[in-house]
Amino acid sequence: MPLLLLLCAAQFMVILDITVVNVALPSIQRELGIAFGDLQWAITAYTLAFGGLLLLGGRAADLFGRRRAFVAGVAAFAVASGAAALAESASALIAARVAQGVSAALLSPAALALVTTSFPEGPERRRALAAWAGVAASGGAFGVLVGGALTEALGWQAIFLINVPVAAVVVALAPRWIPAGGRDPGRRLDLAGATLAVASVVALIYGLVEAPEAGWASAQTLGLLAFAAAGLAAFAAVERRVPQPLVDLAVLRRRPTVVALALMIAGMGTVVSVFFFASIYLQHVLGHSALRTGLEFLPGALVLIATAHAGGHLAGQLGTRAVLAAGMGAGAVGGLLLSGASPDGSYVTDVLPGLLVLDAGIGMAASAIFITAMAGVAEREAGMVSGLITTAHEVGIALVLPALSTVATAGLGGAALAAAAQVDPAAITAGMGDALRVAAGIAVGAALLAALAFRRDDVPRDVQPAFGH
Repeated sequence: MPLLLLLCAAQFMVILDITVVNVALPSIQRELGIAFGDLQWAITAYTLAFGGLLLLGGRAADLFGRRRAFVAGVAAFAVASGAAALAESASALIAARVAQGVSAALLSPAALALVTTSFPEGPERRRALAAWAGVAASGGAFGVLVGGALTEALGWQAIFLINVPVAAVVVALAPRWIPAGGRDPGRRLDLAGATLAVASVVALIYGLVEAPEAGWASAQTLGLLAFAAAGLAAFAAVERRVPQPLVDLAVLRRRPTVVALALMIAGMGTVVSVFFFASIYLQHVLGHSALRTGLEFLPGALVLIATAHAGGHLAGQLGTRAVLAAGMGAGAVGGLLLSGASPDGSYVTDVLPGLLVLDAGIGMAASAIFITAMAGVAEREAGMVSGLITTAHEVGIALVLPALSTVATAGLGGAALAAAAQVDPAAITAGMGDALRVAAGIAVGAALLAALAFRRDDVPRDVQPAFGH
């Protein structure tokens, strides 16, 4: 249990920093004098570095030792967080955010690999992965709460400084609680594959994140996506030929792993998008403060953690297929409930019911996704598969949120929802409703995939209940 708490604390810190900056952006802009068009880089710089380097970080953990990679990543994350808090210019802040992303890409897959290899497959590992899933899925909601509270009480610098003592405790306790094994000194890092993977994933994420502003049919978007596709094709060709690949492509022939990757993209992309739109609705339509908005996300975050734990238990009883299908189906219902919000609505009637249903469903599905992805993974591959599933988490956010933002802004004359203070609340609400109905459709598709894509022997469980064929 101490080991799991330590690893989850570090992961929570990483996931928190994806969204914690959102509510602090106005304060950061005022103090550092950042141009509005450049403000997004306080978020994008972290996302690009984190998502782009996850495959490399996961494999490095396998080759050089998971504890070593984890501790180095946590220590570097603390230094980068301190640098972000002390930044006095836009360039210094963005550089610090890049350093945070690089550090997170090293520690996050190492931590998930440690969770997988430190607990034997079966009930113990499912409970551990359920706790991990709760942290991974709820970090976005808690980020809004923590960001609002710290910014109002102590200033925007506090959202970064809070990482330093947490990281110091983790680094101090790691040698006592984390086993030192897991190194494979006989293997070499695939530098050619790593270069192609980093360039391709960065191009993919950047192209998707910028698509709503640049235009989905623009030369920039199409060029970046074409570059990413060509780079990934070249990466696959290299990985087939090198003796020690960054990603063993045989893992992508495992049906459970591939389905889990697809569901991670759909599930995490949907839930983070809902958090974004609900935050816009609460602040721009209902006029709630950043702190109040953060507090309004708290009930859903708590439900998400509880259902992630329950999902791990149910996966052992019913099999992951049933849990995944039911969880994603509930996520779709939650999205539909939220899509009915009205311009003169309220938090209690228009937001809370849908948020609770969605969080319950995605929390349950998240634990089953991690359990499915890591089932049967050999110890020497744990970091690699951890890097893949964590990359899918980031690609899901990068893919789904820009697509839904484009749907939401289609009726606003191109105005961004995040800067929609002068836009009619009815127009914001209508655009948000359109986007959330599409999000519900994505969740329905994910539920069908979970129900239909697995064979009976693909589904990890302790008992064999009567399943329909």
